[in-house]
Amino acid sequence: MNNRTQWIEDIQKNISDLIARSPAADVEKNVRAMMAQAFTKMDLVTREEFDVQTDLLARTRARVDQLAAQVQQLEERLSALDK
Repeated sequence: MNNRTQWIEDIQKNISDLIARSPAADVEKNVRAMMAQAFTKMDLVTREEFDVQTDLLARTRARVDQLAAQVQQLEERLSALDK
């Protein structure tokens, strides 16, 4: 049984070596490089940057809502003084 296992491991190693030396490895490298270049041109952001901006936007929106309520209260007080 050990001899059979060794034979299978040898076959797997040979196939891995063959793939590593084949044009398929070059194709994979080239595709990765082209994709990286395309993503760079798209000006994409990382998930971390997106999450930071989402959090900042949520806090800004909460502050705007707070200020809008404060302005409305002040307008109501002004309106009451004008009467």
